Amino acid sequence: MPDFVFEQIAINAGTSPVAGVDEVGRGPLCGPVVAAAVILDPDNIPDGLADSKKLTAKRRDTLYALIVDKADFSVAEASVAEIDQINILQASLLAMRRALDGLARSPGFVLVDGNRLPANLPYPAKPVVKGDDRCLSIAAASIIAKVTRDRMMTALAAEFPGYGWENNAGYGTKQHLEALQTLGVTPHHRVSFKPVHNILYQDI
Repeated sequence: MPDFVFEQIAINAGTSPVAGVDEVGRGPLCGPVVAAAVILDPDNIPDGLADSKKLTAKRRDTLYALIVDKADFSVAEASVAEIDQINILQASLLAMRRALDGLARSPGFVLVDGNRLPANLPYPAKPVVKGDDRCLSIAAASIIAKVTRDRMMTALAAEFPGYGWENNAGYGTKQHLEALQTLGVTPHHRVSFKPVHNILYQDI
């Protein structure tokens, strides 16, 4: 389970507040990539924070409400057009930078999930591999980002029924891939992703 060790080291060094940042949605065939940045209150951390992928949807929703109530947070995204233009890795880093820039308080230190940092951050930062499983602030950010993006995809599913986005969040499930063949590509699909690209250009 994640803990508060990374944050406490930064706090002890005088670089607070500490923000954790994570993104969700690198793998799906459609929809934006969504990032969240969270500054936890060291004296009021919700119980049960964990990697969002290891939680049930119901538990994520409960923790989302607790984080929103008890922490400072910001959510941002990079669009499908940006993903197709600059690639999914760079779009993910861009979304994380936007989430950090959206915080009401400028962080003194940032913990970033993964092995790369967004470019030109104006504050010290540390990448944490598998951070959503090791660091409470990043785990909180993963929950905020995951719930936000899942709700986005559920809303889009009502506009574009048949792809199963309310259940698959845009990932390439059997239902989604079959719908791409029968219903076609929507404006929310990532053209640079191979399954979508192949359908668009299969007759060329």
